[in-house]
Amino acid sequence: MEVLTTSNVVKNKIKKVLVPIDGSKSSFKGLEMAIYMARQCGATITGMYVIPIYPRSFAGLLAPLRVRMFKEAKDVMTRAELISARKGIVFRKRIVYGDPKSGITASLQEGNFDLVVIGARGLGWVGGMFLGSVSNSVLHRAKIPVLVVR
Repeated sequence: MEVLTTSNVVKNKIKKVLVPIDGSKSSFKGLEMAIYMARQCGATITGMYVIPIYPRSFAGLLAPLRVRMFKEAKDVMTRAELISARKGIVFRKRIVYGDPKSGITASLQEGNFDLVVIGARGLGWVGGMFLGSVSNSVLHRAKIPVLVVR
């Protein structure tokens, strides 16, 4: 098992970092670490917010909720973009609908990312035990290095 250090990161030429962000304190800790790593090697960051999709049978009832959730996602991503810009890091926003676990994993395959930096616990059910279920899933499914930040 290789230990991820700043010298390894620079040596391995990490250029694209994916940071799943859900607005939680933990996800913003992940963003801060990603910013630090990106500054060390001149990488860009793609922040990703996954909005959960609800069953179609409830679509009419939940339309106002979906609108509110999209606005919240935009606000969170704007905040992340400002934090990154203040530190001189290029930040790309990605907002998608779906299951966070599979959505993040699918983005890894599509985006040619070199590293994922994810908070240990997000806003999921009861915050997860020890390691959040989304971060745990990404850790086990990803084929690239994953840095889990507590």
